[in-house]
Amino acid sequence: MKTSKKISTGILSLVVLLTISFNSIQAQEFDLINGESSLKIMGTSSIHDWHEVAESQSGKINFNNLEAGQIEQITINIVAESIKSGKRGMDKNTYEALKTDKYKTISFRLTEVKKTVSKGNGLFDVNAIGDLTIAGVKKTIPLDFTVTITGSKIKLTGEKKIKMTEFNIEPPTALFGTITTGDELTIEFSTIFQKALNN
Repeated sequence: MKTSKKISTGILSLVVLLTISFNSIQAQEFDLINGESSLKIMGTSSIHDWHEVAESQSGKINFNNLEAGQIEQITINIVAESIKSGKRGMDKNTYEALKTDKYKTISFRLTEVKKTVSKGNGLFDVNAIGDLTIAGVKKTIPLDFTVTITGSKIKLTGEKKIKMTEFNIEPPTALFGTITTGDELTIEFSTIFQKALNN
């Protein structure tokens, strides 16, 4: 009878342990850490290259299986008027081009992961598709990025080239049109997420 009880207790303990282990590698949610993340927008003009940075971001990343790097969802929101160049005139032109009086945020939402390749030690190369919305115009774009998993933090790094006119944005000008900006932009990001408190 005692042996039977010990076996039952052992089986119960094993089930609990397996459940905990299973949940630990399954769906997990991480919140974007604004203070540790960076997003840089780089462009050209008729007189010199320029760049701006986004100072306010929020978002989440969810994994179906953390150990395998299987991403379920990513959402990122950027406050449009947090994009700064360090020059008030340029910022004003940027906000006019982005129509920030009407569209307060720039957003990205993952819609599909096409391929995930493990590089070992918590490093993954990801090929994905997502919806990027700028100035109220939503476009589905391909996006390649690297995921680094270290402890309770996730880092996404990569860059993406887009054209302003693809989002119905007129490239800003200055000095009565004598200074013009190029249509193409390069977005460079290093986005840090930390394990959500409710996980």
